[in-house]
Amino acid sequence: MHADFYETEKALSEYLLFHYGKPDEVLPWEFGPSNALNYPMRCITECIDSENIPNNARALDLGCAVGRSTFELARYCKQSIGIDLSDSFIATARELQQHGQIDYSFIIEGEVEQVAIAKVPTEIDRSRVSFEQGDAMFLRNNLGKFNIVLMANLIDRLPCPKKCLDQLADLICSEGQLIIASPCTWMEDYTPKEEWLGGSIIGDQSSQTLDRLKEILCPSFELHGKWDIPFLIREHARKYQWSVAMATRWIRR
Repeated sequence: MHADFYETEKALSEYLLFHYGKPDEVLPWEFGPSNALNYPMRCITECIDSENIPNNARALDLGCAVGRSTFELARYCKQSIGIDLSDSFIATARELQQHGQIDYSFIIEGEVEQVAIAKVPTEIDRSRVSFEQGDAMFLRNNLGKFNIVLMANLIDRLPCPKKCLDQLADLICSEGQLIIASPCTWMEDYTPKEEWLGGSIIGDQSSQTLDRLKEILCPSFELHGKWDIPFLIREHARKYQWSVAMATRWIRR
């Protein structure tokens, strides 16, 4: 698997199901890990301090994929912007923003598929949401300031995650919230080893992702919370990726 995967029909189907699938569509097994469902929503409900979001707040969802978290952020913020590198994901997210739903199908077994509908919850004001294609390492310079920035399952898929993180202090308002969630799956397919934020051994020293995040972010941010959040990506009815993201909340000084 490599970066081009995110432009394939397989990826689009898997991520629509991951973001919008009903529980029985994603996991038809009663004995399965049901606490790993609804990850794009739980990154927000479990990690954001909803009591400290100002009126007219703005949110940025970096690496938004097909946009469920971006829509969920609109429950708390007047404006929510989703940015992703994948043209396919952004085109789909824009269609969801415009129409509220989209038809798709997901694999049962082999070539056998099940038809489904991805729907944005009707109570969410879709007019607050917009999507654009962009590179998280090279964000346009007129995005403005945000009260919430979410980066879910992004940092270990960037060629240079530090380049992305270095932009955040200028993007986030004082007292604003930065949520980073990642399974810390460092792979040379996506990130050259010298750019990994964790999992490296240099000499007799080993580093993990949280250590490096503190080193990069603490000059401008204070660590305000840490959670372990399971998530489930379905490939077909009998094959899943079960992972545990390390989620952290940082407050801009």
